[in-house]
Amino acid sequence: MQQDKVKIKLSGVSASLLPCLWVRAQLSKEYSSLFYDEKAIELVEKIDFEFSTSDVPFQGIWFNISRKLNLPPCGPPVLRAKHFDDKIRAYIAGHPHASVISLAAGLDTTFYRVDNGTIRWYDLDLPAVIDIRRQLLPEPDRVTYIAKSLLDPSWCKDVNTEDGVFMIAGGVFQFFEQSEMKQFFSMLADNFPDGEIVFDVLSKLDIDFGAWIDMLPQEQRDAIRVAWMEAWVEALKDWWERAPQDQKDKVNGMIAALKTPTKPKGKEWSDIEAWWNKLSDTEKEGVMRDYIKSSSRGVMKWALEDANDITKWDDRITVIDQFPLYRDIPRDSLSAEMRQFMDHSDRNGRFNIVHLRV
Repeated sequence: MQQDKVKIKLSGVSASLLPCLWVRAQLSKEYSSLFYDEKAIELVEKIDFEFSTSDVPFQGIWFNISRKLNLPPCGPPVLRAKHFDDKIRAYIAGHPHASVISLAAGLDTTFYRVDNGTIRWYDLDLPAVIDIRRQLLPEPDRVTYIAKSLLDPSWCKDVNTEDGVFMIAGGVFQFFEQSEMKQFFSMLADNFPDGEIVFDVLSKLDIDFGAWIDMLPQEQRDAIRVAWMEAWVEALKDWWERAPQDQKDKVNGMIAALKTPTKPKGKEWSDIEAWWNKLSDTEKEGVMRDYIKSSSRGVMKWALEDANDITKWDDRITVIDQFPLYRDIPRDSLSAEMRQFMDHSDRNGRFNIVHLRV
């Protein structure tokens, strides 16, 4: 008898766990030689949620864009997972009985990929998210769920620290203010001396969409802009054909709020497409910038240019490693524009992986 699917209803930052899971599952199917998350594929099948037409945040659109632009399996949820896996395996090779903590775990499935049979594992998240984890992923042996905020210092006392502590935090710190992050890292230093943490972090270039493009030579800027704009419209059209009406209404609302001098004459796809085709390249670029800024406004808060800045907050913290997200990602099969994009992103630190000792 087929098991009933689990309905998920989340809002705010917690809703971001769904696109992260979905991207890991989709890219595992298409790029299994580089990254494979069997448990993510299994979970997507268990969940009663329309991933391909969701608005958190229109991840169906972004996945379509990746495919149309021949992007590598480089969605941030996948790349950071790959880098985190490597870091964890290196740590537990020397600390086989360590405690590993997934902060703001959501539906993270790292344990199932890296378990050596002896580590202790902790998944920390808000109570509503932990309730969903328990429905979908009952706690295995050596795994403990902690239903608390990562800013609540009491969770530190729930962790066994005898054989070393290693923490991961993916796609979460940008949602907090810098003052909260200062408090958080000092809390780690207070409770886990010699513990280590790996996380991903955005730079101001990534929060200010378009700034990184403006730094490219004119010829490269034009090529990337055209490719992204064409892919964005094609992906939106594919999404529109499957999306429920309430999500289409949200897109129409965003278009209505744009600063462009003209707007679509109606609210059907044919109206949007006709309006788009009449815009100049400059106007199209403005639409894309406004769209992405409006979708992230008030959400992305903390950006970090150099991990050494954290050591100035608390001298107990040291930097073990920091490197760009695209490091060691195969690029031979990619277009020249995408290789330029990745190279430029890495040179300018748009988003990085940071490894600290606290």
